[in-house]
Amino acid sequence: MSLPPGFLDELRSRLSLAQVVGRKVMWDTRKSNQAKGDMWAPCPFHQEKTASFHVDDRKGFYYCFGCHAKGDAISFVRETENADFMEAVEILAREAGMQMPARDPKAQEKADHLTRLREAMEAAVRHYRMQLSTAAAGEARDYLARRGLDEAALARFEIGFAPEARRGLFEALRAKGVEDRLIVEAGLAAEPDDGGAAYDRFRGRIVFPIRDAQGRAIGLGGRAMRADARAKYLNSPATPLFDKSRSLYNHGPAREAAGKGQPLIVAEGYMDVIALVRAGFEAAVAPLGTAVTGDQLDLLWRMADEPLVALDGDRAGIGAAYRLIDLTLPKLRAGKGLRFVLMPPGQDPDDLLRAGGAAALQKLIDDALPMVDLLWRRETEGRVLDSPERRAALDAKLRAELGKIEDAGLRRHYGEAIREKRYQLFRARPKGQGARRGPPPEAQPRPTTQRSALAAAAEGPGGERLAESVILSALLLHPALALEVEPRLEALEWSEPGAAALAELILAHADEAPEALRDRVAQVLGTEPLERLDGLDHLAVMPFRRRPADRDAARQAVTGALDRLEAERGHRMELSEAEEDIAGLASETLTWRLRDAAEARQKAAQAMQEDRADYEVAENGARIDRREREAMAKMLEELGLGDSDR
Repeated sequence: MSLPPGFLDELRSRLSLAQVVGRKVMWDTRKSNQAKGDMWAPCPFHQEKTASFHVDDRKGFYYCFGCHAKGDAISFVRETENADFMEAVEILAREAGMQMPARDPKAQEKADHLTRLREAMEAAVRHYRMQLSTAAAGEARDYLARRGLDEAALARFEIGFAPEARRGLFEALRAKGVEDRLIVEAGLAAEPDDGGAAYDRFRGRIVFPIRDAQGRAIGLGGRAMRADARAKYLNSPATPLFDKSRSLYNHGPAREAAGKGQPLIVAEGYMDVIALVRAGFEAAVAPLGTAVTGDQLDLLWRMADEPLVALDGDRAGIGAAYRLIDLTLPKLRAGKGLRFVLMPPGQDPDDLLRAGGAAALQKLIDDALPMVDLLWRRETEGRVLDSPERRAALDAKLRAELGKIEDAGLRRHYGEAIREKRYQLFRARPKGQGARRGPPPEAQPRPTTQRSALAAAAEGPGGERLAESVILSALLLHPALALEVEPRLEALEWSEPGAAALAELILAHADEAPEALRDRVAQVLGTEPLERLDGLDHLAVMPFRRRPADRDAARQAVTGALDRLEAERGHRMELSEAEEDIAGLASETLTWRLRDAAEARQKAAQAMQEDRADYEVAENGARIDRREREAMAKMLEELGLGDSDR
């Protein structure tokens, strides 16, 4: 709504900024001069011991010389109460005795009606508070005492009791002049379907007042004392004041505490919130009998960027957390998320605090999981992923879930996190389930057997390291190629830990641009791996390095090098086994095995001939581009310096 001209000026003129600020600070009487409106105090926005926060009451402005916070009464209320502009104006208007302007006569009429409903709710809260002291509430008081609530806690949360009387509240409010229709409309009483007399909605229950962000009573929650009650917890129905999908228990105090830097904790019920607040976690709220709704999520994000969800540690609590993920994914945006505090099995925050105190809960808060971790847990928990088909099904499900994130940048970061988790999972799987194994020990001949010609025929690890460098160099230029050969990279036994670490990093961030990937490698592993690859002479003449934009050349180099490595190591394994078989007088099948291994090796070598065809090897071992050599020869011939003239 828009405010009429001059409204804010009048509001500011009616208020004393020093009085507004004085509710939140302790003035330094040595520095302050009240007569001149020159007031000093420790800043309420940052921790300090000296009084660097200055209020000029005459001009209506404040300024902190420490954190540089500044503003007027409206901005002060916005910051300290964690309120938006109009909410801050309403708070100050009530304090100044000013009526908020109505848009039209009907709006004013509606506002007056809501005021009467709120008055009826406040009267009900007072009535139930008094009933808690009566003899009929003895069992309720005993229950509250067992839950650790003393008189101060009962008063702070305005806890009351609704006796079993069918029309106790109804008649009490009528006696105070509250109209019958208002009692029913406020949700305090219900009318039977047969048209009989209205009856109290809350009977035989401990009553918890529900207030909005401005502290106004809008509804009630009740816990049944009878074990056979139809519902253990009962909330007010939908009314002009109350919509449980748009309300939070303890909203106002939690908003103020969150504005001061306390972590915002979302618990499951009233008693959990009360326990959290009494333990010092004052920014605690709870949805009202239902799972967190989209509107409630928006309210939470208005209070804090990353609310902590602390649901019960049983199956129902975990299920609620999983459902919250589905609600949250489409609404995620940069800087707004959720973290999950996992309670021990069978415990809620109240149980944990009574057993281990605030320190136990703080430890769980410190270890809170980001939502991506819980999403991964939900999709992998209990799954057997021992086949390509099952792994592909997991990939498809994860892609579908990440596709719900509308923000492209955030979706990319979620994809990176999921890819890292996926890589770690499959890398760590036991042998026989797609595991990556460490380098096998070099085959050693038996002491009684001298080194044979078969072993001497192997190319050896030096050539394998060259092939590995081809793979890594090509993937650094074209990271996305790593996804095309992901299973082969995961199964590859790297000759050096540094090469394995670099390959792992490339695979985890295969969707990044080459420049971003190199920056990440330098950050994580240092610049040495990159400098080493860049300085290898045999890579400089490779087609994918001479034509960096040629993705096909890079792909051919990677697949060729992988073929070569797999063939070489397969051949070496056969050689090792052959040495043992020869020493043990093996059968003729040995010849066939060796032949097959040699053929595989030869095929792999042939697959890399395209690269070799582009260059020749000089007498000194240097590689020379064939086309460049032919051009040079032609030029020398034209100059009369060809081989025939020398």
